[in-house]
Formats: sequence, C-alpha cells, structure tokens
Amino acid sequence: MDENTFGGLLREARQRALLTLESLAEASGVSVRAISDMERGRSLPRQATLGGLLDALRLEEGERRRLVRAATRHSRRVPRQLPPDLAVFRGREQALAAVRGFTSHMAGRGGHVVISAIGGMAGVGKTTLAVHWAHEAAERFPDGQLYVNLRGFEADGQPLDPGEALGGFLRALEVPGEDIPSGVERRSALFRERAAALRLIVVLDNARDADQVRPLLPGSAGCLTIITSRDRLPGLAAAEGASLVSLDVWSREEAVTALAARIGEERCAAEPAAAAELVELCGCLPLAVAVVGAQLSTVPGMPLRVGVRELRETRPRLDALSVDDGRVDVRAVFSWSYRALGAGTARFFRYLCVHPGPAVSAEAAASLAGVGEAQGLRCLRELTAASLLTRDTDGRYVLHDLVRDYGTELFAQEKDDRLGAEIRLLDYLRHNAHGANRFVWRFPSRPAGTPVPGVARVETGDREEALEWYRREESTADAALRAFHDPRLLRHRLDLTLEWVAYNSVTGRWAEEIAACRTALDAALTLDDPVGVARTGAHLSRALVERGDLGEAGELLDLILGQLPRLPLDEQLQAERHASRIRHYEQRYAEGLRHARNSLALARTLEQPYEVARALAIVAYFLCVSGDPKEAVATCEEVLPLLRETGNRHDEAATWRHMGHARQRAGDLTAAIAHYGTALGIYQEVLDDYNVADVLDHLATAQLEQGNVARARANWYRAAELFTALRAVRADETRAKADAAAARPDAHPGECGE
Repeated sequence: MDENTFGGLLREARQRALLTLESLAEASGVSVRAISDMERGRSLPRQATLGGLLDALRLEEGERRRLVRAATRHSRRVPRQLPPDLAVFRGREQALAAVRGFTSHMAGRGGHVVISAIGGMAGVGKTTLAVHWAHEAAERFPDGQLYVNLRGFEADGQPLDPGEALGGFLRALEVPGEDIPSGVERRSALFRERAAALRLIVVLDNARDADQVRPLLPGSAGCLTIITSRDRLPGLAAAEGASLVSLDVWSREEAVTALAARIGEERCAAEPAAAAELVELCGCLPLAVAVVGAQLSTVPGMPLRVGVRELRETRPRLDALSVDDGRVDVRAVFSWSYRALGAGTARFFRYLCVHPGPAVSAEAAASLAGVGEAQGLRCLRELTAASLLTRDTDGRYVLHDLVRDYGTELFAQEKDDRLGAEIRLLDYLRHNAHGANRFVWRFPSRPAGTPVPGVARVETGDREEALEWYRREESTADAALRAFHDPRLLRHRLDLTLEWVAYNSVTGRWAEEIAACRTALDAALTLDDPVGVARTGAHLSRALVERGDLGEAGELLDLILGQLPRLPLDEQLQAERHASRIRHYEQRYAEGLRHARNSLALARTLEQPYEVARALAIVAYFLCVSGDPKEAVATCEEVLPLLRETGNRHDEAATWRHMGHARQRAGDLTAAIAHYGTALGIYQEVLDDYNVADVLDHLATAQLEQGNVARARANWYRAAELFTALRAVRADETRAKADAAAARPDAHPGECGE
C-alpha cells in the first residue's frame, strides 16, 4: 500500500508507536476490524473516530496534520462502463416489457438482486437489448454500471478468465492494484464485499457458460445483473434463480422499422415490398439488417430492388448467419460492406482477419497489413463506419466472429500472404517489447536485429508507458503463440517468447509464461538450437518454481545441463548460474556452490568484470547458507567494490542480503539487521518488488530471533502483500509466518530493528 495514503500512514504511525491493532483499539475505542479496514485502504475514519485514533497515537503536530489531510474523503468515481445505447434501437417491445417487469419487481421486493440471462443465436441483438435495458434502468442504480465482454464465443475459443474480469471490476470500484488478490475465489469474495452496500448494474456480455458467470455475480441486494449468452444458461435459473429471456429474430414489422431508422422512412415507404423482402432475405436477423442498413445508407441512390436481387442471387452462403427458410445469404450483406471499401481498405480488412485475438490495437492492425500507421488509422475508421468493426472500452478494434469468418474466406480467395502477415505481427510484438524492456527489465537486452518491413514501432518513454503497451498487447501475444503453427515461424515464436519474459516476470504472469515457454522450448528442440533450449528451459523452470513445481524444474535443469558442451562460453556461464539458482530452491547447497564456482571460472575466462562480480556474489550467497560465515562475509566484502564499479545495483543489494544472512548465522543480529536494511533500501530504489519482499522475509526472521516479534510480524505481512501482487507461491508461506508470529505468547512490541 502507498505509504502516503491514510491507511499506510496509520499503519506506520501505529508501528512506530509500538502498538498492535488490539492495543490501539483499546486505547482509542475504535474496533480492531475498523482499524484494520482503514490500514488496508478499505475505509476512512469519521471525524470523531479520527480524533480518538490520533490521541491514542500521541502524534506530534506535524504528523497529526498529515494524517488529518490523508483522511479527507475524496469523492468516489462512479464507474460508467456501459457501451453507448444504440440511437436506432427499435422493436423488442415484448422482451423490453419482460425485462422492465424484472426491474420493477426488484424494486417492489425492496431491492433484492435480480439475475437475468438473455440468450439467443449470434447476431440476434442480445448485447443491444442488454445495453439498452441497462441505460434505461441506470438512474435506479446510482453507484454505477459495470460491463465486461466475457468472449465466450469468440473465434479463438478462449473465453475471458473470470479472474481477469473481476480484476477489471475491482479496479473500477477503486480497489488499489496492490490490494487486488490473486485467484478467482479471493477476487470474487472481495468483489461481493465491495458491491454489498452498492446499487450497481452489472452487465456480463457474451458468456460461455454458468461456471464462467458465477464468480462475477455480486449476489447482494440492490444490484441488477444482466447476462447475455448464446447458451440459455439453465443452470443459472436452477441454482441462482435467474430470469431467462430467449431472444428470437425480429418480426418482419420490427425489422422493416429498424431498417427505416437506418436508411430513412421515405425510402422504405417508396418501395415497401422491396423493403419487406430485403429484411426477409436477411432472416430478420438484427446484425444482418444493421449491416444492410449501413451499406444502403452509403448508396442513397440505389433502388432497394437492386439490393434484393443481389441478396437473392449471391452464392455460396455464410452458414453461421443463415436461417431455416433457405433464402438468406448474409454473406452478400457483408459483401456490400466489403465492396463499398476502397481497394486499400479492402486489403487491410482481409489482413485484419488474420489477427488471432479478440481485439486488435491500431499498431498491430497496421503491422498485419504492412502499412503505415496513418494509413492504418484511416482504414480502421472506414471499417468502423461501415459497421465491420466495433471498438472496446480500451479503444481496441473488435471484429464480430462471423465478420471475421467472412474476411478469412476472402483472404483465402485472394491468396493473400498469410505467412508474411503472421511474421509482421510476431515481429511487431517482439521488437516493441525489446524497446519497452529498457524500462521494465533490470538485465540488458540482447540485440534484437531489424524487424521485417511494414512493422509499426511504438515509442515508450518511461516504465508506465512500457507496461501499458504490454498490457494492451498481452492477449494478442498469447493468442499468436497459440494460433500460429506454420513451421517457418518456429524461430519467430522462440524469439518472441524470450523477449516477453521480462513483462511476464515483473507482473507475475507465471501461467502465461509457462504456456509460452513450453511452446518455445518445443520450437528450440525442433530447430536443434542448444542456446534456445538452454534459455527457454531456464525461463520455464523459473516460472515453474514460482508456481511451486520444483520437480519439473529439476527435470528441465537436466535438459539444460545436457546442452553445456554445445553452448558458447557466455551461454555456459548463464546455464551454470541458472543451475545454482535451481539447486538453491532445492536446498542442494553444495551442488549450488559448485555451479556458482563454475560460473565464476567462466566469467573470469571471458574477462567480463560485470559477470565476474555477479558470479562472485552468487558464490558468496552459497557460502552464506552452507559454508563458513567468516569466509562468506569476507567474500561479500570482496565483491561489493566490484559491484559498485560495474554499477550493478541489484547484485549489490543481493550481496548485502547475503552478508546479513552470514552475520545472522554467526549470531550478530544487530549487524545482520543493518545489512538487510541496506539491501532493502537498494531494492526499493530500483523498484524490484519481488526482492523487496524477499529481504523483508529475511529481515523478519532476524527480528524474530532478536525478540522483536511485532516488527517481524509487520514485515512478514508487508512481504506477503508484495508476493500476492506478484502472484508468487511464497505469499501464503510468508503470511503463515506472520500469523504464527502473531499467535506467539511473547508477541509484544520490541525494539525497532529495520
């Protein structure tokens, strides 16, 4: 938690005053739970409560004013995530009457939750109805509206993970990022807790099944949940009492009214028979009618009977948008949109359909087509105006799955260059990641070469911009690695995976890293590339360790070490260093020391001062955990000047941590705590949250050994919060240490040792 927030300042003041939650509660008259909620940023105190807390803490005037300022209540931002209501919404009177009845019934029962599921075929207007209903009812729910596309029936078959959707909801409800837990169950519990006192509308669009939806239900009085799905979701009706609305195609009258809203009532009135036949040939399917209307509006002089003839005569048909009467050819509807495009935009549209993910950024789209960004933006605007694209809440461009199917058919018919498009997208994802990594990753990047022509370049100026680019493209990178299987792309997929290790590591995307590295390792083995095998094997085993799978990590190490004779010396050095790391996790310290010394010998052979210093620091670590503490301290003191000369702040911090461990083993707790404090300061300076948490863990053990139980417990809780944010397996273990310290009979405030 930010130490400048009221919660952070309150916790700091309490710990400085050597008070536990319980003792502060007793002194101030405020409950333990209320104080805990304040410290975690879940609430702010009332004026009277604040005064009692400040008096109990006995703060100086300056500190008192600081807490008072931090406690000032800021107006809560009300989430308004609904997509725009459709201006030409028409019809659906029967369905609207039903859903309005649900809302009124909810109000009449005193605000009990209503879960309504709108089901029907693709393109039938489920989302349109849900959004229209939500906008209509919005004034009854003053705490806002939440919306998410669950991607249950997207082309790549990868529904949105409920945990990701919950993360978006929690951020919209102003839960700080560091307070958002990992895991679907914990996020779901926090979401229900936050929504309990709110009157919200929650729209869960395009759900795959009931299991995907259940964690996202607020389940509290005052909330209206609207779900759309191609599945009827009978399980929600049985278990959660959901009201089901089955949406069919329009009646002919509704469809003609909707068409008239798009192309003008006068035009339909001039050719009523043609207008009626036109919507019948569309199967009265709202999506098809909308596209027809959009295209007819761009050619106002074309008689409707011409459109009827083209729809009737065009073959073959797009099966996914057919209706039972056999006369509907919705592919012709899409063809109107396509044929109205300029040649450049038509080509752009075909290449856009190669994109494997649910949404595409403007830069990725331009790269697929191999055009400049300015031209790409012009094409995207034209496609959006032609109703072939929509945009999501992040500003990315979304192809309806059936429109994508149509474009994919065109791509094959035109014999466009799929391999070239896939290479450009992979190069876009790799080379821009390489540029972003100078702000994200502490290790120097290897040269990335030159991307193929036509790849968009994104300039990032700081860490936040770099991480934002990564967040925007992470679903595309994951999907590309899953979907692009051409054997000629093996090298590109391997290189992309290695470049994205930085982002996956600093954000704790261990599951994604494991999936990517498995793919990359297969590619490296197929290519018979020992360097690729060693690197991807190392990254994969590290991610497995973070998920608690030491067994497979050890097996991968055997594979990596088997490549040693074929590796150049600098890669041998990295492999030996990785081997020492795995042996550390396995607590096989003698073997770890042997690998560390091997890496030191290789670094000296290569005459690389930076690598010599790093290797010597690792040797020092193993001496600290398993050797003579005096020799360990001496080695640390030897390596520190070398690390300062090379500017290696991370390994300098690690060496201070190692020296603290050696001092602790030797029984010099005061020196150990001081060394840990130095390491902590450096890691905080270089924004390395994982190692900040690791040092806090070490520091707490020394403080507990010294008898400072309160300080140890506080540092373990801080470490657990950081590990949780990084989705590291150590989070639960560290929190258990804190809980155990809190339960000790001697758990009382001691001397501050940090």
